[in-house]
Amino acid sequence: MARIAHLSDLHFGAHDPRIVAATEAWLQERQPDLIIVSGDFTQRARVDQFREASAYLNRLRAAGFRTLVVPGNHDVPLYDVFRRFGAPLARYERFIDNDLAPWFENDEIAVLGINTARSLTIKDGRISHDQIALIHQRFRAVASSKTRILVSHHPLYAMPIGEGGELSQAVGRHRDAVKAVCEAGVHLALAGHFHRTYAQSARKMVENAGSALVMQAGTATSTRLRNSELQSFNWIHAHRHDEVELQVIAWDGSGFRRGNHARFTYGEDGWLAGTAREDAEHPDPPYGRSVAL
Repeated sequence: MARIAHLSDLHFGAHDPRIVAATEAWLQERQPDLIIVSGDFTQRARVDQFREASAYLNRLRAAGFRTLVVPGNHDVPLYDVFRRFGAPLARYERFIDNDLAPWFENDEIAVLGINTARSLTIKDGRISHDQIALIHQRFRAVASSKTRILVSHHPLYAMPIGEGGELSQAVGRHRDAVKAVCEAGVHLALAGHFHRTYAQSARKMVENAGSALVMQAGTATSTRLRNSELQSFNWIHAHRHDEVELQVIAWDGSGFRRGNHARFTYGEDGWLAGTAREDAEHPDPPYGRSVAL
């Protein structure tokens, strides 16, 4: 089993330092096998914000954690037009990671990160033909027993984002992206961007989407909250490629607590949500908003 902490939308520059420290304490106690951060490290891609984000990430790495990170649209300068179009991710590559297609693989999981942030769009994402080819290339040689995970900042699929369930706009080249995910046999598609915790079978949201289970993380440390959601991140147990557990870890004002917990199994009807196993490691009482299933 692989244990993954999936954080997103840290937004240094519009963050709560207490919550930042609390994520570090929680991660130190639980010791995940991999920490994934799916973009928006900063609020406005400024140097001081990147320095804070870099220090945070370096503390995690110095503690021995393996990390896989991708940029978000807030990591591209908004008001500095010359930098936005001339070197949109130069600061991200300098302070966070110069690999825009990071890869992690061990005996249980294979994880690919892709950059969906673009200079020409303010908030929407896009996937390129080269990235689609990379999805095929990277996952082609992965053993069938491993859980295949794709990470992006923007969800590749249209996601419910409002209280009324209205759908977000999918990434550019959405149809090609869905086809690639299907053909590559991706099991989990992790993203952030909307500050909304959501887990759903891609097959139920997009026709012919294949076997991907979509998991969106909320904002881990930002003070920019939406839809009355708490700061939160995802705690994922990948037991096998066809059995995954997701638990929302939510901020309660003084610390992070276990939230809604669901188990997903894959069968003939795609991914189905069921009752989660009892978590014997940390049996503190559940807290927080439910995952939308």
